[in-house]
Amino acid sequence: MMFAAGFGTRMKHLTQNQPKPMVQVAGRPLIDHALDLAKAITPDVIVTNLHYLPDVLETHLDGTGVVTVREEPDILETGGGLRNALPILGSDPVFTMNTDAIWAGPNPLELARQAWDADNMDALLVCVPTAKAVGYQGEGDFQIGPDGRLTRGAGYVFGGVQIIKTDMLYDVEDTAFSLNVVWDEMLKSKSVFGLIYPGQWCDVGRPSGISDAEHLLETTNV
Repeated sequence: MMFAAGFGTRMKHLTQNQPKPMVQVAGRPLIDHALDLAKAITPDVIVTNLHYLPDVLETHLDGTGVVTVREEPDILETGGGLRNALPILGSDPVFTMNTDAIWAGPNPLELARQAWDADNMDALLVCVPTAKAVGYQGEGDFQIGPDGRLTRGAGYVFGGVQIIKTDMLYDVEDTAFSLNVVWDEMLKSKSVFGLIYPGQWCDVGRPSGISDAEHLLETTNV
């Protein structure tokens, strides 16, 4: 599941006439960088949710094999968007991926697949040490314990890639909701794990992130 429904308001003028996943980094739309990573693990199906200026993304993705799901009339956020796509994705654990980040290093989806332990994990989040998060100014989202379990706190930022079991999505009464709601319930049972990404990562959430990401790609030859 590639998340592509957001408004991209922090990108200012760059998203007046196009959705954020179409903003170009190194001559290619952000969603194409994400799609390369997704296709490399050969999933059974790739789904993308759309809301803001959906026609632009539908046209761009035509012929790629990606299944697009429009969220209408209202945007459903990450949790609601994932639940809305489950009739296509199925009931097994799924990969989810934000489409507004650049990864410099090994494919985070493949790393997550190798580390996934369905017997003990409800979710496995690929996390980036704040020191390796290019342009990032925050303190992080999580701490990672010696056993790999996550707790809320500073140290690591969620990079936007995970594997997650989806059954708890149906326990949320709201139609639109963040995956944070589901993580919070999973954290209570200590079933959310973190995988430390060994490369570098750049969130392209603001215009300044474009030059940061391009410099990252140039200097790492990825």
